[in-house]
Amino acid sequence: MTEPDRQSPDAPSATTPSGLASERGNAASTDEVGAMFDRISGVYDVMNAVISGFQEPRWRRRAVAMTEVGPGGAVIDVATGTGKVARSLKDRVGPSGRVLGVDLAPRMIDRARAAYGRRPGVEFLVGDAMHLPAEDATFDAATIAFGMRNLPDYERGFAEMRRVVRPGGRVVCLEIARPDHLIARISRVWFEQVVPFIGRLAGQGEAYAYLVESVRNYPPPERIAEIMAAAGLVDVRWAPMTLGMVTVHVGTRPPDD
Repeated sequence: MTEPDRQSPDAPSATTPSGLASERGNAASTDEVGAMFDRISGVYDVMNAVISGFQEPRWRRRAVAMTEVGPGGAVIDVATGTGKVARSLKDRVGPSGRVLGVDLAPRMIDRARAAYGRRPGVEFLVGDAMHLPAEDATFDAATIAFGMRNLPDYERGFAEMRRVVRPGGRVVCLEIARPDHLIARISRVWFEQVVPFIGRLAGQGEAYAYLVESVRNYPPPERIAEIMAAAGLVDVRWAPMTLGMVTVHVGTRPPDD
């Protein structure tokens, strides 16, 4: 498929999305989101580690385990970024399994290919979560980690993931949440005040201000479960992690679909 034009790291700040939400999802265009992630690709992994308090590997392992795929399975990872979830999925499905990672940002895909693209059974493609580059009922599971809140239409994003998994297959979504208990509120102050500051130190202040705003505007776990059900998924449930700072949702494509 044809990859979109690459953005310069010095592209004007006007292309940085606001993080605001529409009735259906993120208010930003896919072009704005893709350009922003191209610009932060060089600091993405380090920033994820710092922002998560180095908890991201544990969260990723939990999400991968919830796919319940086994050796020889096939999984698609949407908004794959630099490919870490895809790598963990490949470890789970083994040498005979297949993993496809898809991301809107070409520079993210370049990094994923450089790190993991030589492993047999792993492929990375530039693609849009609203129009996944896969046939119907191709995969045993689909994952998205910290990418759903960037989509312009959450229900359509889940519906696309449902479309490409086989009947009985699982859709897993790992995302930042905003719990209300006291300890979480203290942590949220740190997140909302310190993350943009760290982003400025990394030369990407606007992008990490967007991160904070997009988390503020992302629906609560109960609403995400409703959206997943509206997208045709069944047996939807979720589990909080790290005092509720992140939530992993899982739903199933109906076995008789």
